[in-house]
Amino acid sequence: MKWSDLPGRHSLFWKLACLLVAFCLLMIWLSWSWGRYMEQRNQFLSDDARATLTRYASEAEQAWLERQHEGVDAWLQGMQQRETGWVGVIGGDLQSLSSLPLSDKDILRLTFLRGLDWPIHKKGRPWLRLPFPGDSSAGSLVIELPQRFVPGRYRVFWRVITNGVIPGLFTLLLCVGLYRLLVVPLNNLREQANAWRADQLGVRLSRHTTNRSDELGELGRAFDHMSERLQSTVALQQQLLRDLSHELRTPLSRLRVASESEQGLEQLRERINREVDGMQRLVEDTLQLAWLDTERSPLPDEAIQIQALWEMLTENACYESGWPASQLQCAVDSSCWVRGNLNTLAQALENILRNAIRHSPKGGVVRLDGRRDGDFWHLWLEDQGGGVAEADLERIFSPFIRLDGSRPGNGGFGLGLSIARNAVQRQGGRLWAENTTVGLRLNMRLVAEVDGVNDDAFAAVRRSDKPAPTGDMGRPQIV
Repeated sequence: MKWSDLPGRHSLFWKLACLLVAFCLLMIWLSWSWGRYMEQRNQFLSDDARATLTRYASEAEQAWLERQHEGVDAWLQGMQQRETGWVGVIGGDLQSLSSLPLSDKDILRLTFLRGLDWPIHKKGRPWLRLPFPGDSSAGSLVIELPQRFVPGRYRVFWRVITNGVIPGLFTLLLCVGLYRLLVVPLNNLREQANAWRADQLGVRLSRHTTNRSDELGELGRAFDHMSERLQSTVALQQQLLRDLSHELRTPLSRLRVASESEQGLEQLRERINREVDGMQRLVEDTLQLAWLDTERSPLPDEAIQIQALWEMLTENACYESGWPASQLQCAVDSSCWVRGNLNTLAQALENILRNAIRHSPKGGVVRLDGRRDGDFWHLWLEDQGGGVAEADLERIFSPFIRLDGSRPGNGGFGLGLSIARNAVQRQGGRLWAENTTVGLRLNMRLVAEVDGVNDDAFAAVRRSDKPAPTGDMGRPQIV
C-alpha cells in the first residue's frame, strides 16, 4: 500500500481510528490505574488501620517501659475493652512480656505473623506483628487484625464495578460517539431520501451535516446539490409546460380566426405559414432549453477563435436584420481563443447578438470586446438599447420573460437569453448582464485555450463546417 493510497486528513477513517485508539488507551489506563487502586483497597491495610495499630504498639511499648510485666498486663486488660480479638506483647525471644505465658497454640500462630505492609490475601483475620516504635528489639505487639480493619470487605462488589460496570459505561460512550459520528448523518440522509419519495424536493440537510469535511459531508453536499437539481428541473419543466401551453393559445386562436375569416387564399396561406413558423420556433426553442437544462453529458470541446466566429454570425445577422456590417463591431483580436463546443457557443452568441440588434435603435452600434483574465476570457457585448431596470438584470435570463416596453423592440418568446445562459454554463462559463450609460452589456466568462492554436486552424471550419444556427438564418428571428 502506497502512502498516496491513504485517505485524506479529513477522511472519516482517521476519525474512527482516533476514536478507537483513544478508547483502547483509555481502557488500558483504566485497567492499570484503577486496578492498582482497587488492589490497594482490597489487599492492603488502610492508612487509618495502620495508624491505629501503630498507636497500639506505641502504647504497649510505653506500658513495658514504665511498669514492665505489670504495665503490660494492665494495658492488655484495657485492650480487651477495645478489641475483641487476641492481643499479646512479646519480646525479641518470642516470649510473652506479660505475666501470662504463651500457650502452644499461640506459639504456633507466632510463626505466621504478618507486617503492616504485607498484602492480605487469605480469608479471615490474620495475626500481625508490630515492633515497638522506639526500640524494635525490645519487643513487639502481636494482634489479631480487628474485623473493621480487614480489607476487601466489598471485594466482589468492586470487582463487578471494575470489570463490568465501568468498561460497559465506556463502551456505551464509544457507541454514542459512533452513533453521533455515523448514524445521525445517515439518518438525515435517509430522511431526505424519504422526503424525495414523498415529492418534497425542497427539503435540505442541516448545516451540521453539510459542513462536515469528511465523506459524509461530501455525501450530504452531493445530496443537497442533487435535490436542488431535481427541484430546478421539475420547476423548469412545469414552467415550460405552463408557458408553452399559454404561448400556443395565441397563434392557435389567430389560426382559428383566420380560418373563419373571408380572406383570400393567398393571404390565408401566408398567415397560416407565419403562425406555423412561429409555433415551430417556439416548440424548438422550448425543447432546446429543456435539453440544455437536463443534459449533463460533457460536450466535445475544441479551440474556437472568437473573431472568426463573430464574422460568421454577423454575416448572417446583417442579412436577416438589414444592418450594415459597420454597426456590428468587434474589438477582439485574433489572439482570443477559447475552449468549448463550437455549435453550442455559436448558438449562445447568436442569441445574444440577435437580442442586442432587436433592442437597439435604428442606426445603433453593437460592439463585442473582451480581455484575458487568467485562465478565462472575459467577453462582453454592448448595445445601445437603453438598458433595463436593475431589478430585471437577472430576470431577463428566465424562460418566457419579456419586459414591458423598457427597451425598444418587438416582443419575442423570451427564450433566447435563457438558452444562451444554459449553453454558456454547459461549457464551464458564466453569463450575466449589467447596464451601461447607453444600453445593456452582456458579459461572458469563457475558458481560455492555452495551447496556442494557430490562426489558420479555424479556416476549415469557417469555409465548410459552420456552426448550426438556432433557427432559419434566411429570415429575421425573434429572441
